[in-house]
Amino acid sequence: MAAAAGVELRLLGECLSPYCIRVKQALAVKGVAGYEYVEEDLEHKSELLLSSNPVHGKVPVLIHRGAPVCESLVIVQYVDEAWAGPAILPSDPYERSRARFWAAYIDDKFFPSWEPFFKSKTAEDRAETFKNAIPAVETLEKALTECSSSEGKPFFGGDSIGYVDVALGGYLAWIKAVDEVAGTSLFDEAKFPRLAAWAERFAAADAVRDASPAVEDIVVFYKKMQAAETGAEH
Repeated sequence: MAAAAGVELRLLGECLSPYCIRVKQALAVKGVAGYEYVEEDLEHKSELLLSSNPVHGKVPVLIHRGAPVCESLVIVQYVDEAWAGPAILPSDPYERSRARFWAAYIDDKFFPSWEPFFKSKTAEDRAETFKNAIPAVETLEKALTECSSSEGKPFFGGDSIGYVDVALGGYLAWIKAVDEVAGTSLFDEAKFPRLAAWAERFAAADAVRDASPAVEDIVVFYKKMQAAETGAEH
């Protein structure tokens, strides 16, 4: 895959994409700064994006010393290995495999159960989607207990932000925005106390706060999505 040379580190992204958000968060956790961020118009993809990711033509793409790395979780692992700084993946092989399992669960099971909210047109649709997403949230609550150990450590990664935290953290601002618009509470404190506490800690962490979009910006975008979906019916 070809990519433009001349820039040490460049990230091709879309500012509100949860997959791009998680890459920015991973770079922040590792203390990687000074990279060039390129906002892509996904309606009119740049030649750089298409040449850097010819298989999927999607963001994010991290271009390091002219070599492109694609797919957000792959990029997060690359960032962890390529730069010094706080570890994102555990050093123990078993713990590392468990972190990869739960990160895959977030993308393959949790997000698909919740994603229909974006196209829900009625209160009934939203209620049904919310109901269908709850089992996956229950599983994540148990996973947090398992990953952070019986000592009640603050993150999936234990005492510090790790791979599963970043995997789920990319969606967090979206979850809060959808809750605000739809009047829901996906990580309800009464039902999911550990996830609710995790969400507050993660969002407030210095390492990721500046790498995350404002919830208000996503609220505006989500309302436009809803309006577009409603208009498409007529």
